[in-house]
Amino acid sequence: MKTEQQQATMIGLDIGTSRVVAVKQLNEQESVEAQLNAFVAIPYSKLTENSLKREHVPHSVSDGQLVVFGNESARMADLLGREIRRPMTRGILNSNEPESLQQMEEIVNSVLGERPEGGAKVCFSVPAPPLGQESNLTYHEATIKQILNQLGYLDVRSVNEGLAVIYSELEDSNYTGIGISCGGGLCNVALSYMSVPVLSFSVAKGGDFIDSSAAGVTGELINRVRIVKEEAFHFNGHFADKVQQALTVYYDDMIQAVVQGLKESFQTSRNVPKFGRPVPLVLSGGGVMPEGFRDRFEKAVTAAGLPLAISEIRMAKAPLETTARGALIAAQSE
Repeated sequence: MKTEQQQATMIGLDIGTSRVVAVKQLNEQESVEAQLNAFVAIPYSKLTENSLKREHVPHSVSDGQLVVFGNESARMADLLGREIRRPMTRGILNSNEPESLQQMEEIVNSVLGERPEGGAKVCFSVPAPPLGQESNLTYHEATIKQILNQLGYLDVRSVNEGLAVIYSELEDSNYTGIGISCGGGLCNVALSYMSVPVLSFSVAKGGDFIDSSAAGVTGELINRVRIVKEEAFHFNGHFADKVQQALTVYYDDMIQAVVQGLKESFQTSRNVPKFGRPVPLVLSGGGVMPEGFRDRFEKAVTAAGLPLAISEIRMAKAPLETTARGALIAAQSE
């Protein structure tokens, strides 16, 4: 007879500015669910509501409007010539969005699905404070935990996002190395030695920074730029298209900010141990997906001359799932 602990479902949850990803595991069976962390409100009509139901599009009704959330919100906003609305910004809950808490709960619930009968243990990701700034992450972390409690998940803990990347990808180096997650709101960086966190920080330049900056200089909608970035952008080649050229400029800006952040942290931190050998660096998150990103990042690291020797720079096996998988490992280790 199995114990209650063995019957519990383990869940790793990536609470990202751009996407919410859940990796669930029960009895060696694994499933992955992901939704865009965004929504758009459209005028209510019964006909539209029925159409959304037939297509299984996640939505809710609020104040006489239909609120489409998750993956379909971007397509809906693009067709209507609108911008999507975001429950989170720069890695934490968006204080300027009045619907942030309600929509955050809807999106989290949609990726978690029906609560497991045998109970569940959940570990969710939290960002590191921005480099050189004091950032109060207490409210964000406590609110996400409260949302999960309201959904019926009571065994809940959190894990640093960069550390989750290390848990997911660096078992072969005994969890020693650097994990980087380039997300929508932030780029999170962590260094660990045998799974023990040594330092972590974030850089407030992620996918949203790239999108809004490129949109600002090209006159395009931010949502349209994001779609171009995710569907067609790559580093290799020359661009006649002004949007792709602008994306290259701001991607390089983000890469330089991360690499300089690494250099500054290694030079100023008293906690960095003498490893005695080069350590691996893993790249993950939606921001690293464009073709040629790894080579671009490696060139920037080589040019910067980091005080810590890097043995290799490699892509995570599944960059969009890495943080959630690391959170799952953290849940299992408790």
